[in-house]
Amino acid sequence: MRAIKDFFKGFTIVEYLLLIVSTLSVLLSFFLCGNTDYLSLTASLIGIFSLILVSKGDVLGHLFTVIFSVLYGTVSYFAGYYGEMITYLGMTAPMAIISAIAWLRHPHKGKRREVEVNSLKIKDYALCTLLAACVTTSFYFILRALGTASLIWSTVSVATSFIAVFMSMRRSPLYAPAYAVNDIVLIVLWSIQAGIDRNAICMTVCFSAFLLNDIYGFINWRRMRRRQLRDRSGE
Repeated sequence: MRAIKDFFKGFTIVEYLLLIVSTLSVLLSFFLCGNTDYLSLTASLIGIFSLILVSKGDVLGHLFTVIFSVLYGTVSYFAGYYGEMITYLGMTAPMAIISAIAWLRHPHKGKRREVEVNSLKIKDYALCTLLAACVTTSFYFILRALGTASLIWSTVSVATSFIAVFMSMRRSPLYAPAYAVNDIVLIVLWSIQAGIDRNAICMTVCFSAFLLNDIYGFINWRRMRRRQLRDRSGE
């Protein structure tokens, strides 16, 4: 019980509401639509926890991201979305581990569960743009060779996912809008799949909930940055 209490320590009313609304949305869509893919349900619920924690700058969010990536990659494989599978298993999961290490090395004022928000330089944006272009171009040809469903949307998802994980690794609030764009792409992808398999409805609702959480994440990280700047100026 104490472990659970410690886990939710520091949650605001807004964050509790986001968690409850997101979880209920996924559960209701799953059971009301008669879904039977419990792997998708599990991935969705773990993903919600990961986003709430990351939006708070909590390094534990990356642990949940790794678990979500493995489960989501498996779900994507069976749906024929090989781009999603490769992206989350080969990029998002490893970079979540790297991000966790980076966050642990840069806590705000020694707080283990709040990362210090970073301000990026021009060279960071240039590097991100260059790497994203290279990764996206390479993935396009790989995904085309694999016969990936919805190739263009899957390729765009790779680009937005890479930018998001790069920004997360660099501790920038811009990780959130990048993930928000990725959420919109994935809502489209899984909506297409839902026309074939109703089990995909759960993933569509999942990424709709993700979009809401990523919007909050951007707002909260900007708030965190302002507070941290005041803390440093007061030292």
